Amino acid sequence: MTIRNPLEWGADQLKFGSHALRTGGQSVFHAEENLNLLAPAVHRIGLRDLRDALVKGFEDFGHYRTDVLYLCLIYPVVGLVLARAMVGQDMIPLLFPLASGFALIGPFAAIGLYEMSRRRELGEPSSWGAAFGVLRTPRFGVILMVGAILAAIFVLWMVTANIIYNATLGPDEPASLGLFLDEVFGTTAGWTLIVVGCGVGLVFAVAAMAIGVVSFPLLLDRDVGADTAIWTSVRAVVANPIPMAAWGLIVAAGLVVGSIPLFVGLIVVMPVLGHATWHLYRKMVN
Repeated sequence: MTIRNPLEWGADQLKFGSHALRTGGQSVFHAEENLNLLAPAVHRIGLRDLRDALVKGFEDFGHYRTDVLYLCLIYPVVGLVLARAMVGQDMIPLLFPLASGFALIGPFAAIGLYEMSRRRELGEPSSWGAAFGVLRTPRFGVILMVGAILAAIFVLWMVTANIIYNATLGPDEPASLGLFLDEVFGTTAGWTLIVVGCGVGLVFAVAAMAIGVVSFPLLLDRDVGADTAIWTSVRAVVANPIPMAAWGLIVAAGLVVGSIPLFVGLIVVMPVLGHATWHLYRKMVN
């Protein structure tokens, strides 16, 4: 064996990813087949299973601590850059929608963490570099396509949040973050913004969860198309409304707590939730 330099390794990963994109479309849909026949069986779970999934998520995090900290460092960095850009461009009202929007794209952003949990489950060696093994899977193109759906939901959420702000406290931008918070919590229009924004945001969150909570782990685990993966994910959410509602609250609370200290907490929150999601998938799908 020889030690390969990072540029050579990166070029190799891009080559595999490019090949997956070219061939992925062949397995996106199975239009000629019945989705109910293709889709794996979905099981009911309880609240105790959520706790067990979180425990296993922490165990995976502890096992890969250095690797996942390095891998997930990008989340707070991106969050800080976007937040700074919004403040600089007088887009303070979109700071909270941005922070909460992490929950919408989280299932796709955690794809490398699912891969690390999958490898550990199989007893295979893994590291932050091995997480990029998703680039080598023939279904990488399909994974990107499902990820594009979540990205579109995120963009639509940001646009909708801006519309809600303009209809309540807008259209003028607040002079500072302090004045904005005073208007939000000290005026009737501000509380209307909170109630309507949280209600509409819940709809987006449910849609993103239904599409992504099972589909990405399933695409890593089995040779299925995007339609089967999404349909299985929707069925899993519908079959487990209370546990999935509780899981959504856990994810939202974790992301809020992780975002408050300048997004730094996401370095821990994201890997734990990502690993836990893999184990949740294992409990719901067979």
